[in-house]
Amino acid sequence: MIAHVCNVTCMEHVQWALSELLFNDKKVGKATHNMFAYRFFTDNNDNGNNGSHVSDNDDDGEKGSGSKLASLLEMCRVENVLVVVSRWFGGMKLGPA
Repeated sequence: MIAHVCNVTCMEHVQWALSELLFNDKKVGKATHNMFAYRFFTDNNDNGNNGSHVSDNDDDGEKGSGSKLASLLEMCRVENVLVVVSRWFGGMKLGPA
């Protein structure tokens, strides 16, 4: 298992970082599961609002892992971050059967 973390402040950063990691790192691209979560805060917009949090996650078939990762980011009040955790199946199932 390996994790990658980067600073993101908009969806374009998230999309760019994911594509760079998943398509340009052959080892990560071949991982059995690449779960990720991101969370960033948007600045004031043209409507005069104070901005808002944007967050999402994906578990890539590793049931519940993306939402757990997202919950951890929220509990720790982490801002402007993308975390990608890659796992390769090694013959042993993890977690509940």
